[in-house]
Amino acid sequence: MEFVRIGDKVISRQKIDSAIDEILSLRTQGMSQADVAAKADVDRTFISRLETLGELRKGGSIAIIGFPLANCEEIRELAAGEGIDFALLMTDKQRWDWVRQKSGIDLLNELLKLVAAVRGFDKVILIGSDKRLELMKGLLDRHTEISTIVIGQSPMTGDVYLNPESLREMIIQVKG
Repeated sequence: MEFVRIGDKVISRQKIDSAIDEILSLRTQGMSQADVAAKADVDRTFISRLETLGELRKGGSIAIIGFPLANCEEIRELAAGEGIDFALLMTDKQRWDWVRQKSGIDLLNELLKLVAAVRGFDKVILIGSDKRLELMKGLLDRHTEISTIVIGQSPMTGDVYLNPESLREMIIQVKG
């Protein structure tokens, strides 16, 4: 256990972390700030300030899907830092491995699950070749706000480096 001494008090970091985990868990389950504050025996304003302290962004849920990318890990880290809810990013090799490792029916089922999951997001950023982007847009709900980044002409047979700052600018625009 990690302890911190402040004057004549000894404070447990583990106890604080545990309390915060419980507060956030209750909030994500739909409890109001007032109800959580009463249960945790703290002021409601503490709950509000805690959420503000950790807030990455406001607004609807955002997903990013992109392939074939040379810098997937860099883009994944950027997405996480910007509070993106879901990122599916693959190199050319990863996308072909993903396809080849499945039987026809398994591939169809995986694709349908993926489409259903992505349709649940309010905003989606698609990164890919010109024709693939049109196909992906056609699979998404017409109520989903879709932004695209074209990284080449179809068919693409190699990885493309995506400028992270260009993506960051688009994420900022999408967030509003």
